[in-house]
Amino acid sequence: MTSDLYEFSVSELSAGLAAHRFSPVEVVEAHLARITALEPKLQERWLIASGIVGSPKTRSLMRSWRHTPEAASFLKDLIAFRERLRDAVLRLESGSVPPDEFIREVNEGLIAHPPVMALNKREGQIYREPLLNPKRPTDLWSPILDGTADLLSEPETHRIRQCEACVVHFFDVSKKGSRRWCSMNICGNKVKVAAYQRRRRERA
Repeated sequence: MTSDLYEFSVSELSAGLAAHRFSPVEVVEAHLARITALEPKLQERWLIASGIVGSPKTRSLMRSWRHTPEAASFLKDLIAFRERLRDAVLRLESGSVPPDEFIREVNEGLIAHPPVMALNKREGQIYREPLLNPKRPTDLWSPILDGTADLLSEPETHRIRQCEACVVHFFDVSKKGSRRWCSMNICGNKVKVAAYQRRRRERA
């Protein structure tokens, strides 16, 4: 039963803990086990949502790596890199610069996984775009590091900010540079609905 504790509601957990049917340690372990089980899928969704992985072929290939040792190693390194990138972003937002160690890490990564570009033709126009044709999980470092380099070298760092409604940080590409949310359809709408409901309660 303890492996299913992550499915319990707050009231069910409180009652079970009070009755000593399971311990706080078992609750934590159950949730950590669930996170571990879902982590590969969550990271896949992040890679797709960020645009790093787009083609159906690459998505299918990524799913086929899901439980391989190479993918597990890549995932572990990616999570650690994400935390160092978060620190770099927070520094940029505060008007500072990322540490030299992180810049050196990105440079070394770009040498090991250089971005590959290709020309594509659409609607009579020629575009120079990244080409991603991964053969192994570590090939995904190429677009990740290239995007990181673009962000770190961005001159308009005042456009890098955290969403006012969630933990996501984004780069504001709006003309006025006054964007407040990572997504108007999700967080922006949620904040506006909450504000509307609050005004209704105050008038009642």
